[in-house]
Amino acid sequence: MNSPKQGSHYSYTVYADPATARTFDERRFGGPIGELVASAQADVLKAFIGPLPGMRVLDVGTGTGRAALLLAREGATVVGIDASEQMLGVARRRAEEERASVTFARGDAHALVFPDRSFDAAVSLRVLMHTPEWRTCLSELCRVSRRLVVFDYPSSRSAALLESLARRVGHALGMRTEPYRVFTDRQMKDVLAAAGFRVRAVRRQFVLPIALHKLMGSRRTTQSVERLLEGAGLLRLFGSPVTLVAERGEPS
Repeated sequence: MNSPKQGSHYSYTVYADPATARTFDERRFGGPIGELVASAQADVLKAFIGPLPGMRVLDVGTGTGRAALLLAREGATVVGIDASEQMLGVARRRAEEERASVTFARGDAHALVFPDRSFDAAVSLRVLMHTPEWRTCLSELCRVSRRLVVFDYPSSRSAALLESLARRVGHALGMRTEPYRVFTDRQMKDVLAAAGFRVRAVRRQFVLPIALHKLMGSRRTTQSVERLLEGAGLLRLFGSPVTLVAERGEPS
């Protein structure tokens, strides 16, 4: 299902580019810092959702299928949807190579074509920051989940705010960039509460920008610096991206 804004919003046009789909994983998860981001993402998913065998999970904005394949390896029954056929093509090839049983299909995060509470958990990573109508997308995640939703977002209290502003200016000037938004914790809690969900746990990843860590290029340096900043209490205040798990607060 296509969003009415699909024709113009960058979140559709950028990821419909075959070159973007081919290079996506290497750009985001390549190198020592990209590997650190990927491993941290995997750890938090498994910790937040809990035992996965027998669980039915929806991965919204699955992209190249990294999270969906991880969840399937751990024993979950997984459906991954994305608006980009080019990204889904990469995901399907990876699933074939791994002989993983994941259902990948085209769909839009603003209008999920699944009944209410049809999954045990709904997951959406690096998506809400790019969607035209993020509140609608988050409400849809809650609607289709029987028990848990897991998603992440860049914090408005972090260095991501400055990068977001710079990208918005660049986009307005005609540069090819992704002018993502940042969020407050209160914004997320309000939408979750309206859908009958409450926050169960939060994980914040970095104090310094990921781009800066990639420039340094050392996993050991990144881990040492971030441990020092966490010890000083800065991670709790300024850490980003924020990964959150919320649970349905009413009987299912």
